[in-house]
Amino acid sequence: MNLTPQQQAAAREEFLRCSRRQFMVASTAAVATTGLTAGAYYFGYGKAHGDPLRVAVLGTGDEGNILIGAINPEYVQVKAIADIRPYNVFRAFYGDNSNDNIIKMRKGLMSVYGWKTEDEARKHVKVYGHYEECLANAKADGIEAVIIALPLHLHAIVAIKAMRMGLHVLTEKLMARTVGQCKDMARTSRETGKFCATGHQRHYNMLYEEAMETIKRGKLGDLHHIAAQWHRSNLPGADSWQMPMPFQAKPEDPQAMKLLNDLKSLRVALSRARGAEIEKLLPRVRQKELQIDDYMIDASKFGYQTNELKDAAGNTVYTCSPIEELIRWRLWGRTGGGLMVELGSHQLDAASIFISALHGGEHKHPISVFASGERNLFPYDRDTNDHVIAAFDFPLPGYDEKDPLCNKNKIAVQYSTINGNGFGGYGEIVYGTKGTMIILKEEETQLLLKEETKASAGAGSGPSLDTQSSGASQKAVSAAAAGPKVSRGYTEEIEHFAWCIRNPDPENHPRCTPEVAMGDAIIAHVTNISAEKGQRVFFKDDWFKVDSDATPEVDFGLKTKEEGDPNLNKPEYAV
Repeated sequence: MNLTPQQQAAAREEFLRCSRRQFMVASTAAVATTGLTAGAYYFGYGKAHGDPLRVAVLGTGDEGNILIGAINPEYVQVKAIADIRPYNVFRAFYGDNSNDNIIKMRKGLMSVYGWKTEDEARKHVKVYGHYEECLANAKADGIEAVIIALPLHLHAIVAIKAMRMGLHVLTEKLMARTVGQCKDMARTSRETGKFCATGHQRHYNMLYEEAMETIKRGKLGDLHHIAAQWHRSNLPGADSWQMPMPFQAKPEDPQAMKLLNDLKSLRVALSRARGAEIEKLLPRVRQKELQIDDYMIDASKFGYQTNELKDAAGNTVYTCSPIEELIRWRLWGRTGGGLMVELGSHQLDAASIFISALHGGEHKHPISVFASGERNLFPYDRDTNDHVIAAFDFPLPGYDEKDPLCNKNKIAVQYSTINGNGFGGYGEIVYGTKGTMIILKEEETQLLLKEETKASAGAGSGPSLDTQSSGASQKAVSAAAAGPKVSRGYTEEIEHFAWCIRNPDPENHPRCTPEVAMGDAIIAHVTNISAEKGQRVFFKDDWFKVDSDATPEVDFGLKTKEEGDPNLNKPEYAV
């Protein structure tokens, strides 16, 4: 069943009129009567028709495991996986057994498809080490598309190879390591006719769709400010991005001994376990053993390198080996992009979604950004910032850069992402003349329909929100006051990706297109440039045009022979 545009609009209006519980009840009824999932019912795509899209998942680490756990088997059949770490391959099948909460999100192929044993699962899913092996056998394996959850520096290389082989692509965010690579990917998608979707899942989160509609209807009045943050309590020795190193690979690493001690404790617990506890502990022990065995991987054979950090005098203060770059790729600029790429890109994407509501749904790129990046928390065991604070100007309708009074038609977006203090967690606040909208952790929306808001200490266990104006204060209207949590959007983005491929039509395409994803990448990369240069940077229109060779890397002298040069005939893209 495919919904007409009128039915899509009616579904959205129903969501806006109903509380979340009412909507979920309505969507459950729709599933029962039409076979639609909640996402298909809300976003207007159709149900699966017994022919799941055959995919390979390239990269089955933390994010790859989340994507696997979000798969709806009616839409997608995983035919192959590829990862050079046996530890990640194990998690792909069994889920991440680190603790009871994590496995709910990273639940593994066996849980998703109902396979009882790994042997049964491997009859359905081929396992490869390097992604190139998987791509080389894609045709023989009947693969139609790839889901890429590899480290950032590999996104463009793998995506372009896959598209040139006739495969559709859904890659994790950020789209690519450089803007030049983003343009390579977008051009290849056009030339091959293959989808190149990027996993900015907020485009499939009902709260953000609801937020757009709330803004469009003028519920908040005129918007004049957006604030967003992603604050984490990471500290030296307790950093979620500094994954534990195996003792044999880095014996001086503080977390290496912890890995060994954790394994010892798990083995003791297993020796004392009885009944169901044994079944629970067995995969935890095996997962920990494989994590320690990572030391046996020759990461240099797969392109990972030694990084050296030097002080002002040229003395080496830290050396990162290839295996450390593999395990801790988010901490290094060559393989990752730091806080703005991993966290900030999501929330600037959200800000862009809010602002697009003012422009009839059309995405507008920022006018300028001024950012500050700081290194005052962690020791020199990485080359990414500990904190990034950024201020953006975006255009409002009527903005004209030639008008000397154009400041009247701009909206400010303030963003902070810090370590060392997780107060406030992560979320976005949209300020309007009639009210304030708060979205917390992609799960809860609060709407405060008064002009002035402030946080005040409540009588309870923590801070509460109240409003102040000429009348009595009012409580925030919460869209999450009752009912189940909405999906964060992973399942919906994968379902829609598969449905668009099964239903070819110019109107059917993933919501996060190459142009939209490239815009998000440009914002993240240019913010990093602003922080590095310590200057305000004005965004250029040509950076956002797929057919233009202009990129911020080139304009700021960051172009290298290997990346940032829009040349589709690069050797690394060869099939």
